[in-house]
Amino acid sequence: MLKVTQPSTRETTMARRLRFNGTDSKNGSCPAVHEDLDSGEIIVQGRPLTDPADLRQLQHFGLDDAAVVIPRELLVNHGPKEMDRVPKLIDLEEFGQLFRRFEHSAWHLETRRGYASDREDEGYVEFLKTGQAPMDLDSDWCQNILRQTGAGKYVGRVRVVDTPPTEGQRFLLSYARCNAATGEDVRNLWREDAERAHLPAEDF
Repeated sequence: MLKVTQPSTRETTMARRLRFNGTDSKNGSCPAVHEDLDSGEIIVQGRPLTDPADLRQLQHFGLDDAAVVIPRELLVNHGPKEMDRVPKLIDLEEFGQLFRRFEHSAWHLETRRGYASDREDEGYVEFLKTGQAPMDLDSDWCQNILRQTGAGKYVGRVRVVDTPPTEGQRFLLSYARCNAATGEDVRNLWREDAERAHLPAEDF
């Protein structure tokens, strides 16, 4: 039995920042699990339980409560496994392999104001001197993306940009020429628009 509280005063004055954790639905409809990024609370959506005979069997069911029915596997697959959210960390080698083994599409949300890996790149030094990032289509990364898009797969990313853009963001905006040349779909989104859309504050 799961209980979902009705909208509180907090929710009417300030919308929650929710992360979509997942669904087992094949068509994108409910049931699904979301997580409040600030409070850590879990929001579950599903088919409402409305039969009075069923509701009478629920214990500790308050007047302002609502109950929904969801498949057991939804919580197993997408519910939290720990009290505190623990991210799964992978190394750079495993991360790179994801872009070689994917079957249909690969998409990335970039939210940071700068990346240490970019600052360590030789092309960053050239950007600081000339104001333009170099085209390195012969690099392993670009060659792989060219192969993937050439095979009909989709590769895309959205970069969140501040007003005005930071130095690191200006580097990536310039480097987008190289991304586009590999067939990657690269788009930019102002940070204020990302916040209005309740996008996560970390990369995804």
